[in-house]
Amino acid sequence: MLNVDLVWFNAGGGHRAAAEALALAIEAQGLPWRVRKVNFSEVIDPAGRFRRIMGFDPEDLYNKRLASGFTLGLAQELRLLQRAIRWSHPLLVERLSAHWRETRPDMVVSLIPNFNRALHDSLALTLPQTPFVTVLTDMADHPPAFWMEPGTGQHVVCGTAHARAQALQAGCVPEQVHRVSGMLLRPAFHAPVALDREQERAALGFSPHQAVGLVMFGGAGSRVMKRIAAALPEVPLILLCGRNESLAQALRAMPSAAPRVVVGFTPDVARWMQLADFFVGKPGPGAISEAVQMGLPVIVTRNAWTMPQERWNTAWVKEQGVGLTLRSFSQIDAAVARLLPRLDEFKRRAAAVENHAALEVPRQLAAILQARSAAAPVRVRGAEPALSCD
Repeated sequence: MLNVDLVWFNAGGGHRAAAEALALAIEAQGLPWRVRKVNFSEVIDPAGRFRRIMGFDPEDLYNKRLASGFTLGLAQELRLLQRAIRWSHPLLVERLSAHWRETRPDMVVSLIPNFNRALHDSLALTLPQTPFVTVLTDMADHPPAFWMEPGTGQHVVCGTAHARAQALQAGCVPEQVHRVSGMLLRPAFHAPVALDREQERAALGFSPHQAVGLVMFGGAGSRVMKRIAAALPEVPLILLCGRNESLAQALRAMPSAAPRVVVGFTPDVARWMQLADFFVGKPGPGAISEAVQMGLPVIVTRNAWTMPQERWNTAWVKEQGVGLTLRSFSQIDAAVARLLPRLDEFKRRAAAVENHAALEVPRQLAAILQARSAAAPVRVRGAEPALSCD
């Protein structure tokens, strides 16, 4: 049985979610692989020295920024991070190489940005015949050296035509650039659990004559949800707060004329989306894709606070005609007033978007493995393979 390693980390929730979705998709297709989910942070810091010294994990800073909504300046911080990664490249390669020597994967699939050069180089040094594949969990790259590393043997799986064009423009080998129809989503979004929508909405206090909005800002929530709720007192809302219990308590205490349901962390996001009519949140690739997959038009923002790798997503929303993009959620009441009269039109456009990435990505990986097997050289007993970075 082949060992296929999926590399993820906890900066935001999208990378872990994509790794889980891909593992489930591989299992659903019955591929004869042993899927191993590899936490990148644990590989490069196995003793947890950073946490012992600082009292928190490196990803915690990023996640707290998301929860607070204070994301201004992330583009500049990203460049500083990338300089630090280049400086520490030899150490990263050394630690990753030791991991590959011990675990002997047959394929490594990265679902994280920024560290793909180190992942590729360490694998090429240690197991040069083992394919390295990066599956973008963003709709677009944020070059240079964010997702794509031209000039290496990296395979790149892109969920949009724009990302594929970026890969080719950057100089990636066309045969190593693979297009799929969207972002990886968990099975619940492709085969939602059947429910009596009218009955469940009525049980929550929602009127059948009013559209219900779903507000979500990832697993950490965001304090901007309080501003949105305050601006929409007449609109029925489902507010998903993730693990942010203080936010959930504050939202439950807010007065409103329309019924509201405040939900803490839940694995049943697909079910809650089935009960809603439109989505409000940040333009994250996973959240937008989940909402559109469930037929929900979206209302998102694009401004200086929008994370640089997510800014193009708003162009996709406009291109597909599946929602509205605002400068600020201070305009949310006017935006909802614009959306609701055209809700059926927006819903039709959302329903027309097809995303079969959960089927397509495992097939792409299988094809890459098959090509690797067909091209594998015959080794002479006792001979050592030449080192390669291809």
